[in-house]
Amino acid sequence: MDRRRMEDQNQCKRKLRVCVATCNRADYSKLAPIMFGLKSHPDEFELEVVVLGSHLIDDYGNTFRMIEQDDFDIGSKLHTIVRGEDEAAMVESVGLALVKLPDVIQRLHPDILVVHGDRFDALALATAAALMNIRILHVEGGEVSGTIDDSIRHAISKLAHYHACCTRMAEQHLIAMCEDHSRILLAGCPSYDKLLLSHQKEDYMDIIKSWLGDNVKEHDYIVALQHPVTTDIKNSIKIYGLMLDALLSFNKTTLILFPNIDAGSKEMVRVMRKKGIEQHPNFRAVKHIPFEQFIQLVNHAGCMIGNSSCGVREAGAFGTPVINLGTRQTGRETGENVLHVRDADTHNKIYHALELQFGKRYPCSKIYGDGNAVPRILKFLSSIDLDEPLQKTFCFPPVKDPISQDIDHILETQSALAVDLGGTNLRVAIICMRGNIVRKYTQANPKTFEARMQLILKMCSDAMRDAVFLNCRILGVGVSTGGRVNPQEGVVLHSTKLIQEWSAVDLRTPISDALHLPVWVDNDGNCAALAEKKFGHGKGVENFVTVITGTGIGGGIIHQNELVHGSTFCAAELGHIMVSFDGPECSCGSRGCIESIASGMALQREAKRLHDEDLLKVDGLDMKISDPITAAHLINAARLGNSKANIVLNKASTALGMGIINILHIMNPSLVILSGVLGSYYQAPVQRTIMERALFSAQSVKVVISDLEEPALLGAASMVLDYATRRIY
Repeated sequence: MDRRRMEDQNQCKRKLRVCVATCNRADYSKLAPIMFGLKSHPDEFELEVVVLGSHLIDDYGNTFRMIEQDDFDIGSKLHTIVRGEDEAAMVESVGLALVKLPDVIQRLHPDILVVHGDRFDALALATAAALMNIRILHVEGGEVSGTIDDSIRHAISKLAHYHACCTRMAEQHLIAMCEDHSRILLAGCPSYDKLLLSHQKEDYMDIIKSWLGDNVKEHDYIVALQHPVTTDIKNSIKIYGLMLDALLSFNKTTLILFPNIDAGSKEMVRVMRKKGIEQHPNFRAVKHIPFEQFIQLVNHAGCMIGNSSCGVREAGAFGTPVINLGTRQTGRETGENVLHVRDADTHNKIYHALELQFGKRYPCSKIYGDGNAVPRILKFLSSIDLDEPLQKTFCFPPVKDPISQDIDHILETQSALAVDLGGTNLRVAIICMRGNIVRKYTQANPKTFEARMQLILKMCSDAMRDAVFLNCRILGVGVSTGGRVNPQEGVVLHSTKLIQEWSAVDLRTPISDALHLPVWVDNDGNCAALAEKKFGHGKGVENFVTVITGTGIGGGIIHQNELVHGSTFCAAELGHIMVSFDGPECSCGSRGCIESIASGMALQREAKRLHDEDLLKVDGLDMKISDPITAAHLINAARLGNSKANIVLNKASTALGMGIINILHIMNPSLVILSGVLGSYYQAPVQRTIMERALFSAQSVKVVISDLEEPALLGAASMVLDYATRRIY
């Protein structure tokens, strides 16, 4: 059954419609073997042939006729060459081809378009096919030749979906150009399939005599083929003239082919005719030779001279000595048969090269192929999955700190300047969009208003200067401070006792004026909630509360994705929720607030009281006489079994838990985040108090410990990063 099913599938598989487009005599020599291969497999492939470019010009031999002689049906002939043989004519020819090609491509609608090499006509073909969503197989991509051909060849490679390259180095070049390795076939040059089979034809002397006369002998003539270099036309014309002078002086029978149609060819032909080459008895000047005959002529020549790719490619397979003139083939892989005369600035230099090379024989080279390129290409074409996405992807290598316009890079480099006004320290940080602290600055918080403002501005200015070198674009400044804040005006209404001379202070105006940036200001508890929303556990949570358990007790409330400020900006003063009528006096002037019972200052006060009453001691507790008594001593004593310390901490935990229950019953958040140095200690008892005393509907709320190391700074940064990028918090 499986075998029958596979046979049915093979019968149902439709033929691959392959369009081969040829532009000139040179590319046809590479494409013809592929075309013969496709034609020989009619059950698998449907061949369409498009002819354009110099094939259809009489001056260049009307070489489309050799395609017809090879018994190929030409589906379309496009006259695309604008005569003039200069740079403008080349551009106009590309434009004319682009105008005519869409109708042909739309009518033929091939699955694959096969294009070759580095000609401007091929660039037009690849451009049209890519824009019309036709898959492209590029033959001979990845090679280097040192002229404008490189740019055209690589441009075609970037447009092409698949590649059939000739050499291992070309394959590596394509990979380096970020082409997908799985879509690159190391096939070898298709022309080598025919070349390696037929170069030992017995009738080669008949071919030589038909082109050069009866008196010519094997290895006693020269083949010359020089094309213009479009990026240096003037110099290439000069080299052409020097080559002709050297050949005239060398006085050997020479077969010279007309240059191709590139800009500068008309001037080169003028030079040839001015020197009388067409009438000279030693020369045979021809416009075109069929490839099968041309390779016999190259094979048995005493030397080949010029800058044709045939000299550095096909000639190597025969061991024919080659003189490569100028820069047109710079970078090509060559065998030892090639002598380069890149700076061909004198007649004598070229003449001397002819003396060195003429009549030599070199070992055969198979750099460009082993004679099996076409079978590989046909197999590669058969493997193409037409259902896979048409859009090609590039395999870019990993790059450290890439500079690009990708959205991830933009998010990474857009940054905020965050300021945290603490009771002890003044801190400034550069924070990027992902919450990474790029650089942080810390100094002691001055006691006076003037000194504090001066230090804030200096630290911010220093950070702004550093941001330029850190590749961070500062979008604005966010300020986190203790006390009650009007965020709409950027004013600290009144602060805690820890920050002296800090009431009715306009922070926004002086900072904005000095740095020329927008400024946002808010309470440190609110900033902690914002930090959790953007970078912490609150990300994606619609309703949650953050409780800071440090020196004091504070926090912020996020309700329906927005920070709750209240009508007079004192919402979420969580530390001043009253949980006892006769509790300790609070810094706010009231009694029984959570902060007066559960804050770090409250625990430190109780630790000192127990220590003064000699009730804090317990085995294992390390207390040095010189060390100040802190909340940490109280917590350690409780862990070691001190019952008095346990009573104090149980009372503090219960007070905090009761305060949070009040929040749960009023705001009904789905998450409670404990931040600050005491958060990890309070988590379990607060969760237990909620389970024991909260309404059943509120008992399921989860209490978690904040993972953020700098909630105040991150919250200050989040105001900038959200507002400045038109987001809301």
